[in-house]
Amino acid sequence: MNRIFLAFQFLTIIPVKDLGELPDSEVGKATAVFPWVGLAEGILLAFSATIFLGLFQSELANALLVLIITVMNGGLHLDGLSDTIDAVASRSGVEKKLLIMKDSTVGPMGVIAIVMTLLLKYVLLNALYFHSNGPVYFVILITVPLLSRWAMVPAACYSRPARQDGLGRIFSEQTGKKELLTATAATVLFVLMLCIATGQFSLIMFYLMFAMPLLFGFSFGAVWFFKKQFGGMTGDSFGAVNEIAVLLFLLIAVINKVSLD
Repeated sequence: MNRIFLAFQFLTIIPVKDLGELPDSEVGKATAVFPWVGLAEGILLAFSATIFLGLFQSELANALLVLIITVMNGGLHLDGLSDTIDAVASRSGVEKKLLIMKDSTVGPMGVIAIVMTLLLKYVLLNALYFHSNGPVYFVILITVPLLSRWAMVPAACYSRPARQDGLGRIFSEQTGKKELLTATAATVLFVLMLCIATGQFSLIMFYLMFAMPLLFGFSFGAVWFFKKQFGGMTGDSFGAVNEIAVLLFLLIAVINKVSLD
């Protein structure tokens, strides 16, 4: 239970029980329950979408959903993405890049990254809404944060820390195969339950044969890329993985629905 509280504390602004100081081994292994946080976020998104779509046109409803996605984690992952893009765009050495990531100032490339990420989320949600039926839209909506949270776990499992401080180091050092298998099993179970409960059996193959393998491949590729750029992963790197995983999953979902239509 402590790990679930820790995961909510790290990934969201939802107030949870203060656990005080805990050893790194306990903190880092909270990655095993990241999908539980994603599922809770997804349910909140689906509930919000039900209300918004009953009150507003779909375009405005999806814009509000993008706002909720951002607010739920306090903009932390967008900040991580912008810092990461600023560092990569600097074309400096590893040490300089790590200093840029620590700098609270957002550069022009970081601003562009934030704007384009928000815009793409909005456009992809609209495309998904117009190219899918109601149940499919809501299943995808619930699994957006579920799969993006899961995508962070293989990145943590196969990476090494770029610096010797911060949560990035703890997650990279303490996340092992056990945590990855636990998180993956939970993700598969949640996906199966959602698809069966909503009668969307055709989505099962989409998730298990396409979405999850592609996101796993993306996470593995991100580990390689960040090792080349920074010598390993940082907390900002994990935020970037989450944000890009959201866009990648939504893009895969839209392509899948459009091709079926």
